[in-house]
Amino acid sequence: MSHVTYKIVEHDGGWAYTVDGVFSESFASHAKALAAARRAASEQRVPGRTEAIEYETADGKWHTETAAGDDRPDTDVEDHP
Repeated sequence: MSHVTYKIVEHDGGWAYTVDGVFSESFASHAKALAAARRAASEQRVPGRTEAIEYETADGKWHTETAAGDDRPDTDVEDHP
């Protein structure tokens, strides 16, 4: 199982959360960014449906795989105010 950490950071004159270097929108307060990160982390753990997916790789080849709907990451929120 993979693991995803949401980190609360100061960003763009406010607060945001970041995952793997990608920032959320900015929030006016630390508390709002923390609440949004907790909500996003919670939603990411919710299982979905198992479905077939298709994708093309950089070399132009198409692949078909089965994406398990219950294969959700473990998540947490890291907050260092």
